[in-house]
Amino acid sequence: MKTLHIKKGDTVQVISGNSKGQKGKVLEVSPSEGKAIVEGVNMVSKHVKPRNAQQQGGIVKTPGPLYTCKLMVVCAKCGKATRVGYRLENGNKVRYCKKCNESI
Repeated sequence: MKTLHIKKGDTVQVISGNSKGQKGKVLEVSPSEGKAIVEGVNMVSKHVKPRNAQQQGGIVKTPGPLYTCKLMVVCAKCGKATRVGYRLENGNKVRYCKKCNESI
């Protein structure tokens, strides 16, 4: 299993592709595939069948997965898309912003 620089709940920015420049919150991460689903980014159309008489079918827009290499973490302090570094603080491995040196 790969270790990724992105975790669930992070705010990220897309750096390449059709959704370039868009920001959103990470909803789900799949380390085995190297992909993540970001809220409001890479919207795909999904055809849904009604399950019973009360439920309505149709076309639903849902966010599709993106490769994590196309995403950069947005620092909460400086507000910029940044690379992530790792260091030890009090015996714990912590991620930090490479631009402002603040822990994420």
